[in-house]
Amino acid sequence: MGAPGIGGPQVVRHLRPPRNTLDPRAVVWWRARVLLFTLVPVVPLAVLGAFVAPARTWLLTPAAALAVLGLLCAVFLPGWWFRVHRWEVTEDAVYVRTGFLRQEWRIAPMSRIQTVDTVRGPLEQLFRLSTVIVTTASAKGAVHLAGLDHLLAADLAERLTRITRATPGDAT
Repeated sequence: MGAPGIGGPQVVRHLRPPRNTLDPRAVVWWRARVLLFTLVPVVPLAVLGAFVAPARTWLLTPAAALAVLGLLCAVFLPGWWFRVHRWEVTEDAVYVRTGFLRQEWRIAPMSRIQTVDTVRGPLEQLFRLSTVIVTTASAKGAVHLAGLDHLLAADLAERLTRITRATPGDAT
């Protein structure tokens, strides 16, 4: 009998989902981002459509279509994103899972962490949220934990810094 995967029985291992969800305010934050992103093309099209009579139909139709599409995205996507985003920090690694159709699992071992940053954009500040960015020696790039309560994010950054300082390895 061969080893698993080499002519022997196939063993499929499933990673358990990380334990933590994002802060529920992340849903409102994402909705606000989608709506603001939608307003960027809709407002100029609508204003031009209101003032340029010969092109009114050509300007207001796409403005209305984009507004409806943006509104639908703002209503449905953030709730979906909230259900599929998970994260966890253990003494050994940072785990992040995102996506539904195309799932991405990121695992950053503590020995590979180079920096831990906390970022709060204007909308995140409004909703008292933060993003913790864990930079590693991976070619894939940093691991992002977006949509965390700002106090939890500060505690998490401090905890990660403490754990990585005590973890042997050169983070390269």
